[in-house]
Amino acid sequence: MQGIPYIPENAPFTLEQRAWLNGFLAGLFGSVPQMTVAPVRDADPKAGEPLLIMFGSQTGSAEGLAKKLVKECQARGFAPSILPLNDYEKAALPQAKRLIVISSTWGDGEPPDNASNFWNWLKSSDAPRLGQLEYAVLGLGDRNYADFCGASKKFDARLEELGARRLIPRGECDVDYEVAAKNWIDGLWDKLKPNGVAIALHVNGATNGNVNGSHQLAASAYGKNNPFPARLLRNALLNKPGSAKEVRHYEISLVGSELSYEVGDALGVCPSNCPELVLDILRAVASTGDETVDVSGQPTSLREALLHSFDLSRPSLDLLAAVARLTPNCEFAPLLPPDRAADLKKWLWGRDVLDILQGLPQPLPPAEFIALLRKLSPRLYSISSSPKAHRGEVHLTVGAVRYESFGRLRKGVASCFLADRCGQGPVKVYVQPSHGFKLPSKSDAPVIMVGPGTGIAPFRAFLEERQVQGASGRNWLFFGDQKRATDFLYEEQIVAWQRDGHLARLDLAFSRDQEAKSYVQHRMLDNAKELWAWFENGAHFYVCGDASRMAADVDAALHQVVETAGGKSAEESRTYVAKLKSEKRYQRDVY
Repeated sequence: MQGIPYIPENAPFTLEQRAWLNGFLAGLFGSVPQMTVAPVRDADPKAGEPLLIMFGSQTGSAEGLAKKLVKECQARGFAPSILPLNDYEKAALPQAKRLIVISSTWGDGEPPDNASNFWNWLKSSDAPRLGQLEYAVLGLGDRNYADFCGASKKFDARLEELGARRLIPRGECDVDYEVAAKNWIDGLWDKLKPNGVAIALHVNGATNGNVNGSHQLAASAYGKNNPFPARLLRNALLNKPGSAKEVRHYEISLVGSELSYEVGDALGVCPSNCPELVLDILRAVASTGDETVDVSGQPTSLREALLHSFDLSRPSLDLLAAVARLTPNCEFAPLLPPDRAADLKKWLWGRDVLDILQGLPQPLPPAEFIALLRKLSPRLYSISSSPKAHRGEVHLTVGAVRYESFGRLRKGVASCFLADRCGQGPVKVYVQPSHGFKLPSKSDAPVIMVGPGTGIAPFRAFLEERQVQGASGRNWLFFGDQKRATDFLYEEQIVAWQRDGHLARLDLAFSRDQEAKSYVQHRMLDNAKELWAWFENGAHFYVCGDASRMAADVDAALHQVVETAGGKSAEESRTYVAKLKSEKRYQRDVY
């Protein structure tokens, strides 16, 4: 493997550091590789150069990558420190010499929650000159969104405007970020030149095999690259007859996996595509499905590749461009330039890969076709159980997505896989830790939870956890949906918590039970004075659910509560809410 350095046996590692490196290499290359010895000069890693690593992370991917980078920096002789971007004051950027930023993007090019205060500070007129700073920025994103890696682009440009000097060009990673991130990080080392042990990791005989889209690791190390084949224990419909929704409760066994989770974490589910859709696509490309194609170096049938390895719900830009070249007069061809990204996004809503293929004058060859598809990514779902209340199990609360558009029934990839097919065999899962959506460390702290619809999921887990712990802090839940008679998810459990006092407050908003629609943000405003009193008494505020509408409306209501009940100006309200975020008393799990 060219360009992969090596660990000398005489490198000054502790046993813990060497164990971590072996695990890190196993995760990258499929096994613990053989190490080759190379001469290095002795030095104490603690005497290495300071290096500041800061992250913006919504689901934990960017934070996890930053923490791996910290350990590799330590092994290379640096003295790194790591902070979320919102801790910019603690980071003392005007005095820092070198900075590495790793950040995801949220919504339409916005920073994640634990980087939003940093961005407000960085773009303000009060931001300091940073002429002494050298920096590098790595972005994690999703090319299906118009402003791909938008937050990292903003950070990179603004740091340059403030006089900082770029070490290497900004890195951009798509959903499958591991390989691209590693290549970008490898490009850092020549520029950093530490005052310590310059260690290179050279791997002999390493492979990066992939079977059905999953990288192979040691059998005992279950995670994103090697998901656990779990057994579905229960699949129960939560809505009552007459509901317009299909929300289901799933119980999945983790016995034998050695996977553990905490409340606030998410479960990664690796779905397969709808067999009927795969059959329709095979017809569209005039294939039997038995043709052999290459998937990450492994031969497999086209049918299996389409079932398990590629995203058929979201056409890639590469596929759109290829079809537009073959059919220049197709409807979407004028929408492909970057300045039409918003129009393209609107046009694509309710369309999938099959819709795009149906416009072709002749089928694409199988190998050419799959090269234009995106990989099928795992879906993350907020865990709705406490591990203390349900030993060896993990629970999910998922709404099945089914709708009709352009004359065809459409199905959510993972939500309908869970609803319709995951009981037919093992469901591959892994735990995605959340470092920014956690209960207060003090059990006597009051907790306010806003979670309409399936946003109830993590708060069921929170309430179970605090009940098992015997936490003395008061709990207040805002829940809403369409109709109380059919859509009050977990009604029996929630009402029991209210009855026995575990829920000090329960405020409900069922939008279709009256003429004027009522939502959770309205219930917040109705109770502004008491909400303010809870905040002043140290309450932690949590929101889970739709990012584009609900979470934005709840955030606006929160600012209004601070203004009206707290007697603050609009500017003071923004400062107050920003402080809640920096103190980790305002946390969101939004999607």
